[in-house]
Amino acid sequence: MKWLLILVSFAFCCGTAVAQDGRPPRGGFGGFGGPPGPIVFGGPMSQERKLLEQFDANNDGWLNDTERQRARESITNDGDTRRMRGPGGPGGPGGPGGPGGGRQLPPPSAGKTISPDDVTAVSGSLYTLDEVRTLFLQFPNKDWEEELEAFYKTDVDVPATLIVDGVTYPNVGVHFRGASSYFSVSRGYKRSLNLSFDLVDSDQRLLGYKTLNLLNCNGDPTFMRGVLFTEIARKYIPVPQANFVRVVINGEDWGLFVNAQQFNKEFIAEHFPSDKGARWKVPGSPGGRGGLDYIGERIDDYRNHYEIKSGDKDESWRKLINLCKTLNETPIEQLPTAIEGKLDVESVLWFLALDVALVNSDGYWIRASDYNLYMDPSGKFYLVPHDVNETLSAGMQGPGMAAPFGPGRGGPPGDGPGGMRRGERGQGLDREEPRRAGAPPDRLPGGGPPGQRDGVRPLGPPGGGFAERIPPEGGFPGPGGMPGRGFGPGGPGGFELDPLVGLDDPTKPLRSRLLAVPEYREKYLRNVKKIAEDDLSWPQLEPRVKAFANMIEPILAEDTKKLTSLEDFRRSIASESAAESAEARPENRGSNSLSSFFEKRRNYLLKHPAIQELKD
Repeated sequence: MKWLLILVSFAFCCGTAVAQDGRPPRGGFGGFGGPPGPIVFGGPMSQERKLLEQFDANNDGWLNDTERQRARESITNDGDTRRMRGPGGPGGPGGPGGPGGGRQLPPPSAGKTISPDDVTAVSGSLYTLDEVRTLFLQFPNKDWEEELEAFYKTDVDVPATLIVDGVTYPNVGVHFRGASSYFSVSRGYKRSLNLSFDLVDSDQRLLGYKTLNLLNCNGDPTFMRGVLFTEIARKYIPVPQANFVRVVINGEDWGLFVNAQQFNKEFIAEHFPSDKGARWKVPGSPGGRGGLDYIGERIDDYRNHYEIKSGDKDESWRKLINLCKTLNETPIEQLPTAIEGKLDVESVLWFLALDVALVNSDGYWIRASDYNLYMDPSGKFYLVPHDVNETLSAGMQGPGMAAPFGPGRGGPPGDGPGGMRRGERGQGLDREEPRRAGAPPDRLPGGGPPGQRDGVRPLGPPGGGFAERIPPEGGFPGPGGMPGRGFGPGGPGGFELDPLVGLDDPTKPLRSRLLAVPEYREKYLRNVKKIAEDDLSWPQLEPRVKAFANMIEPILAEDTKKLTSLEDFRRSIASESAAESAEARPENRGSNSLSSFFEKRRNYLLKHPAIQELKD
C-alpha cells in the first residue's frame, strides 16, 4: 500500500503539473473532498497503447463491437493502469474546486433531452461564428463514457452515429482527447472529444472536414479565449479555425464546446500552395526541447520531441535537423543569409509576436512546445499555433486557479506536495526533468521571498517567478512546489510578460537566436506593437465579446456539464470596472476578466521601453 500511494502521488504530480494545459489542475492539489476522478499514469507524454492491430480480427482497420469488447477485457485483465479511479474529481485534487483552492462543483446532473427535431439547421460553414450548430452523437451502448475512458490513450476509436443539420453520418470514430483537460475532470462532466469521420468510410466528411476537436474549455469560463485568439491571429498567419458548437449525446444535452480545426492536410491545402510537404506536431512537454534547438544528428533523438504526422521519411527528418543546426550554430551576423531559405522568417516573427503579446501560456515562449511545423515541398518551414485555449489571460481561470508564475507563498521548488529530491528518495532525476512550465535549464518555477534562500536564487524581478536552483548535494529537486507553495498571481506569465522574454534561453532559439539579429528583433517588436494597438483595444473588442455572449449564454444557462458556473462566465466577460469589482472579492481570487486582460496587457506593451524606442 505504501508503494502504491507513492506511485499515485508521483504520477499525480508529474502528470498534472505538466499536462496539455501546461499547469496544475483546477482546484489545486490540496483537497480530497469529491468523488473519485481519473488518474492517468505515465503523464501526458506517455506512449499511446497500440491495440488496433492486435484485436482487428477481420483486418478492416477498425474495431467492431465484438473486437472492442475483447480489447476492453484485455485492458482489464492485464492490469493496465492508464485508466484508474483515484483521488480527484469535483472537490478533490485534480478536480474542479475543493479544498485545494476553489469552490466545489455539485455532483454531475443529467442534461435536458434534445432531439434533432428540436433544433434549426445551420446553413453556414462548419466554422461559422454567427450561429451555434448542434451535433447529435448516438452511441449503441449506454456505458459509452466508460468505454471511451477504457480506450483513452490507445489507438482505438469508438464508433457512433452523428446527426448534423438533419444529415446522418454513420460510424464516426470518437475518443477522449487532452491531458489535464481530461484527467482533471471526473466522469459525468464535460471532457474533450475527437471525432474522425473517416473511421470506416475514408471519403466521409462533415462539410468538407474529416476530423473535429471538441474542447471542454477547461479553465476558461468565457469559452471564448481560444476563439478570440484564433480570430486575431488569422489576420497575420495561417491558424486553425475555432467556433462554438453544442453537443448532444444519446439524447442528453452535454452543452457548449469549442470546435477547433485539426492541423492536417485539409488545413495545409487551405493555406499553402501544396499539401505535399511534411507535418510535425510538437506536443506539450514539461521540459520543452521541441524549440528547434540542435541536439545532434540522430533522428531518434528528435522523435522524442517531435511527432511526424505525414510520411515518416528520413529525408524529412534530415531537413528538420539541418534547420535546427543552421538556426543554432550559424554566427548571428550570417544567420539571415543562411536561414531564410529554410525558414519563413516573416511568418515566424508574427508567430512569436502573437505567442507573447496574447500570452499563450501553452506556447513556444514558455515551454518550447505545443505548436505545429509544416515543411513545404521546397524544404521551407512554417510554424502554426496549437492548443490556444490558454491565451488572453493573466493566469488560469475559474475556481482555484493561479497564474502560471508569480511571487508564490513560500517554499522553494521541491517542497510542494509530491516534491522529490534525487539523493533523498533515489529518483534519479536528471537536470532536464526539473524544468517545468518552460523554465530554462536548471531553472524552476520559483516561490518564496526574494534573495537566496534554501539554495534558490531568484531570476529577474523580485518575486518574478523564475528561480535558479543552486545544485544541492545529491542533485537537483524533482517535480514539486505545487499551488500554495510556488505559484501565485502575477509574475512573468501575467499582464507584464516581457515581449523580450527568453532572449538568453538556448532551448528556444527562435527567440534567443532569431531575435539576436537586429533587423528581426525590430520587425518582431513592430509586430507586437501592431497587435497591441489594433487587437488589444477593449472598446473595439467589447462588441464582439457581447455578440458571442448573447449567442452562447442561453446554452451555458442550460449546460449542466460545464466546469465553471454561469456567474464565472458573466464576471469574466464583464466590462473592466464591473469585473475588477467582482474580482476584488476573496471568493473570486485567481480569476481575471477579458476586459482586464486586454486593457492591462495593451497598456503594458505600448509603454514597454523597447517598443517606445521604435521609430515611426
